[in-house]
Amino acid sequence: MTNALFLPQNFVALLALANPLGGTDHELAGWFHQRLTPAFVSMLRAFTDFGSGEWIGIVLFALVVFFAWKRWWPSLVTLIVAVPGGMLLNEWVKLLVHRQRPFLDGPFADWSGYSFASGHTIGATLLYGQLLLFVLPALKGRHWRLLSILSAISLVSLVGFSRIALGAHFLTDVLAAVFFGIIWLAFCLFATKSMRRRTVSRAVVPFVGESALLRVELAEEPAQSLPS
Repeated sequence: MTNALFLPQNFVALLALANPLGGTDHELAGWFHQRLTPAFVSMLRAFTDFGSGEWIGIVLFALVVFFAWKRWWPSLVTLIVAVPGGMLLNEWVKLLVHRQRPFLDGPFADWSGYSFASGHTIGATLLYGQLLLFVLPALKGRHWRLLSILSAISLVSLVGFSRIALGAHFLTDVLAAVFFGIIWLAFCLFATKSMRRRTVSRAVVPFVGESALLRVELAEEPAQSLPS
């Protein structure tokens, strides 16, 4: 009898292996591989660093310390579940699918691990996407909101492009990472809804306490009556 727990795993593996864009994947990877130069690689590596584990770790550490200092516990829990949690799930998908990288050997290729889905891209999607959800409620001007959205999209796009051009990932690896990242952020957003609603307003309410999609109505403490 088929174990129902294995059905999602089989679905993800089948989705990655039965790739309708397989031809495009290999053609695009080969096109970039033939045009790599030392200068181009240096530029691409600068882009890819915005999704590296080291950079994400530094940003996360700074945010965790800041949120803990401010006692913004809902934001702290959301950040930890969304970013490291999503990246760990992506590693599980990599081991499940076992897709090899486009190029393992060559003057500019030295990759280890599996290809589907892109770890750098999903890390960038989760980090910059969650930061965007944190700051959007505090931005009043439409141009500031638009600038923030475009900045997050640009950073994720640069990381994804660099991973394809460097030969570390196929196009579908990057697209899947963005898709998985958005789905995970949406899941975390709704999963932490009740926790945010239970948060009582204090003297200073962190602007990151609200999500961009769900406005939390914070209850005001009743005024203390003066003794007669």
